[in-house]
Amino acid sequence: METQPGIGFGAAYRRNYFWVVGALLLANALFAFRDNLFTDIGQPSNSDPVRVVHGLFALAWMVLLALQPLLIRWRKFALHQRIGKWGFLVGAGLVVSTAVLFAVVWRDWSEMPPFVRYNRIALIAFAAALFWAWRWRRRADWHKRLVLAGTLQMLEPMLSRSLDPFVYGPLSHWPEAEVEPVFWLVEGVIWHLLFMSLLLYDWLALRQVHAATLAALASFYAAWALAWLT
Repeated sequence: METQPGIGFGAAYRRNYFWVVGALLLANALFAFRDNLFTDIGQPSNSDPVRVVHGLFALAWMVLLALQPLLIRWRKFALHQRIGKWGFLVGAGLVVSTAVLFAVVWRDWSEMPPFVRYNRIALIAFAAALFWAWRWRRRADWHKRLVLAGTLQMLEPMLSRSLDPFVYGPLSHWPEAEVEPVFWLVEGVIWHLLFMSLLLYDWLALRQVHAATLAALASFYAAWALAWLT
């Protein structure tokens, strides 16, 4: 059982963790895809129905990721549950639209870079996390971790898009072969910091790592191993 809220850093971290992370991920998504949403809306990809539908589901999911924990924070439990019913349909739509997008741009598995293969495997992990989050929606400790951890595994496209100007811009005078390792190092550090924030939440709430968090981490590393070795 998670510890009861109190005062101090640990209590504030536990009370605010899920909505703050959700808000940060939403802000990052808006920044990463700012060209599609704000600065270059006439680009060809915005006329592609497959990409547009996928983008709308992805944006809606990120909005829900920030909103739903806030409703719990405000003790709007009934509203959280009503929105949650639609939220799982949004999640299912995100899975289906992503799978369709992957099918449209499909290449032979052996020709895909590891990060592209990872994204295909991570979609399966996200779908599984979503299914179990729905099945265990009345078990709050599992439900909220599965929703967040499943989403964390799907972040590669968003992190890549948001980091491009910060890594490739300042290092534009470097050869591509030298910039790419720096890029993946920065992305890997940020990705692991997000997972570590969930580990810290577990420790502050439970004094141990929750099984859902462990499962997500195992799935994350297994997906990368498969992406590199297959």
